[in-house]
Amino acid sequence: MDLTAGCPALLVMDLINEIVHPDGKYAADGYGAQAHERGVLERAADAIARARAADIPVIHVVVGFSPGYPEWPAASPVFEKAKDDGRLLLGTWATQVHDALAPRPGEPVVVKHRVSPFHGTNLDILLRTAGVDTLLLTGVSTELVVLTAAQAAHDRDYRVRILEDATLAGDAEIHDAALKILSRIATVTTVADALPAVRSVPGAPVSGAPVSGAPMADAGRSPST
Repeated sequence: MDLTAGCPALLVMDLINEIVHPDGKYAADGYGAQAHERGVLERAADAIARARAADIPVIHVVVGFSPGYPEWPAASPVFEKAKDDGRLLLGTWATQVHDALAPRPGEPVVVKHRVSPFHGTNLDILLRTAGVDTLLLTGVSTELVVLTAAQAAHDRDYRVRILEDATLAGDAEIHDAALKILSRIATVTTVADALPAVRSVPGAPVSGAPVSGAPMADAGRSPST
């Protein structure tokens, strides 16, 4: 079944250095380990390469706050550490998309200050203007940005596909629980099944190969979820 029927766009959400790079401050909360063990950066890079080859729009979404943190929600358990610890500061390395997934010139980068990529952003306008009716979702974390994006998109009458192998949570149990909820409002699938196959894309990593900034797996160690 061709899950890209209609007019799809690929959303790459919050796969930024602060969260998925080994040196990022949120990586220590389990996101870095899950990204490595599940090969999420490699799968997301593959999704981007396939989308570009098929002329499917790629839209990057990053979360962050301006200097001084004027948009910071003090009551939020999700962002409570951000201001005091200098996390998620826009215009710095922390909120740049990971190098393995770097946006190309012309690819939109939507900046958000809350969990949902639709809240207070121009995402819906970008999608409507491009005639998009189907969203292919990748990113971190499954139970936060992926879930809220899917719910908001569903209620805006978009078709929603979750590329499960290009998403992650802080641990496997939360990831699996989020997918059960997501399956009620979206199609849960994989990069390979959701996007047209690409035989050779210059610069795309080979499936399973490590990407820059991701640690090498120990010899003989099997990735787990």
